[in-house]
Amino acid sequence: MRVCVIGTGYVGLVTGVSLSHIGHDVICIDNNEEKVKLMQSGQSPIFEPGLSELMQSSMEAGRLSFSSDLAAGVAHGDILFIAVGTPPLPTGESDTRYVEAVARGIGEHLNGGYKVIVNKSTVPIGSGDWVRMIVMDGISERQQVPVGVGAPAAKPEDPMFDVVSNPEFLREGSAVYDTFNPDRIVLGGSNPKAIAMMKELYEPIVERQFAEDKDAPQVPILVTDLSSAEMVKYASNAFLATKISFINEVANICDRVGADVVQVAQGIGLDSRIGSKFLQAGIGWGGSCFPKDVSALLHTADDYGYEAQLLRATIDVNTRQRLLSLEKLQQMLKILKGKTVGLLGLTFKPDTDDMRDAPSLILIEHLNRLGAKVKAYDPIVSQSGMRNGMTGVIVETDVERLADGCDALVLVTDWQQFKDLDYGKMAQLMTTPNMIDGRNFLDRKTLEEAGFTYSGVGH
Repeated sequence: MRVCVIGTGYVGLVTGVSLSHIGHDVICIDNNEEKVKLMQSGQSPIFEPGLSELMQSSMEAGRLSFSSDLAAGVAHGDILFIAVGTPPLPTGESDTRYVEAVARGIGEHLNGGYKVIVNKSTVPIGSGDWVRMIVMDGISERQQVPVGVGAPAAKPEDPMFDVVSNPEFLREGSAVYDTFNPDRIVLGGSNPKAIAMMKELYEPIVERQFAEDKDAPQVPILVTDLSSAEMVKYASNAFLATKISFINEVANICDRVGADVVQVAQGIGLDSRIGSKFLQAGIGWGGSCFPKDVSALLHTADDYGYEAQLLRATIDVNTRQRLLSLEKLQQMLKILKGKTVGLLGLTFKPDTDDMRDAPSLILIEHLNRLGAKVKAYDPIVSQSGMRNGMTGVIVETDVERLADGCDALVLVTDWQQFKDLDYGKMAQLMTTPNMIDGRNFLDRKTLEEAGFTYSGVGH
């Protein structure tokens, strides 16, 4: 099938590359000329395991191309994905101006032939009908151009299109895997023709042709109305964020009563009604999805006169949890002014270069405010040279330079390579070998044998 993906952030690029890998003819559109040139050269602008290899192989096979020409993309695709960003506004609602611009542009360039316009961006509930309206506005604006003095405007036959909501459930760091091994595919729409085209698009994935376990049952497809599909996305992320905030509340109680939250999480996770996933206590959630989606759902509830107390509490617990490591540092070091603190990890989660709403940024801000010197090491950030938004921190190029002269280390991101560091040597380089394990990721016995004073989260 012929596909156009508009927007090449995490969702757009992974979607475009993956669809081309399974055999579709895909063009990815972005209005950032420099980014387009980078992708045309075969380089991915984001770090995502396995993405660059699939991208290059699909380009070599002639199934994947990149352009900044929206008109060419609209003409190419029978299915048009809108995958631009919807960043949060200060009010908590989503900024949909980029979606609006793309929808209007699609309308201006539609010219015959049936199209399915897919909302892949996470958009406010009700956006399916709104996007349809904006596309129609774009069509109307194009049709109102006069063809001659005193002559009526030309009015070609209205292009045929339908809007479908197809929310993504990709985890950064495993987005390629998630694309080929999804738990479900959600399609929101009312026209059976549009739904049939989307099912055909995803057929190789549904049949597990590219899955890790090719003998697994077919991927379930849930067909809903537009608003319900949009709500599925928000409700999924809000529930997962709530689950993390819940176990963090339990961890903080464990700290006070002497229980071990790791064992508690294991015990409750064995209950099939609860499950073990997202029960890892730590310094809170961040990234591009959970903070934005929970706030947006809360804002939607406010708009419709409902006070979503549980969602508000989920956010409040997470905000407080991010300062837990700071409190533990103060308990260990007393006065932080003039002390040196090293952060192990900067990104909001491992296997990504994404710094959006990363807990490390909050720690850096408060440590600076309290007069501490802050250093950090991250496997991706330290090597990439990225420094945007990271004032007040010295980014070191290896863990030994990080440890040198530190009064304490804080594990912020649970990168797998942090399991096997030479902590004995790092302890010798530190002024005082203290470790705050903000993810309960490291082995306490190993750290204590290396000379560290260890503190986890409810552990």
